[in-house]
Amino acid sequence: MKPLIGVLPQIDEKREFLRMFPDYFEAIKEAGGIPIMLPLLSDEETVRKCADICEGFLFTGGPDIAPERYGETPVSQSVVTFPPRDELEMAMLEVVEKSGKPILGICRGAQVINVYHGGTLYQDLPTQHPSETCHAQKPPFDMPAHNVTLTAGSPLQELLRKDELAVTSRHHQAIRKLGDGLKVMAESEDGLIEAVCLPDYGFLWAVQWHPESSHKTDEASKALFRAFINAV
Repeated sequence: MKPLIGVLPQIDEKREFLRMFPDYFEAIKEAGGIPIMLPLLSDEETVRKCADICEGFLFTGGPDIAPERYGETPVSQSVVTFPPRDELEMAMLEVVEKSGKPILGICRGAQVINVYHGGTLYQDLPTQHPSETCHAQKPPFDMPAHNVTLTAGSPLQELLRKDELAVTSRHHQAIRKLGDGLKVMAESEDGLIEAVCLPDYGFLWAVQWHPESSHKTDEASKALFRAFINAV
């Protein structure tokens, strides 16, 4: 039986509705799962019910995380946050991690997981980590923007059997101080953490790039989603 995968919602504030880029759903479906978008509700009963029903969880990309979550104040107006989503995802992580169910984080999802575990972020990469490496690529979004080096012996390196990987890249923030217990699985050419895992957990992986954008043509992206669904 195909597992039910809870996908954390994305929000369009201007038009006041929840949304979901179809690539997330298509990648999960192709890997053998059934995706379902979760509601933007962070009350304890709703979070626990969603955590009980779903068998795996995908934390998606989206807006910046409020710096107050890791003890900082915004460095500039470039930091655009949506506190209700922060609240939902932190609450969901707390419940799901206690259950031991598989978790995959993508882009913002990697950042949320890092902050939940006590880490910090670069709030604005252009000013806090200037680099010639492209972290804000333009369309087409399924084409690689830069390379990452996979950590030798990491679960991701063992899965892909590669030392380097060409990845997509669309993000304004990134992991700065690594969260407690997390281990690095990949780094970018300019030294940013690009993938992490929680070794003492059954399956908690997170990547800064967007494998959902390239899963149709990239074998490494397909393999990442298959690993997630197989863990479920």
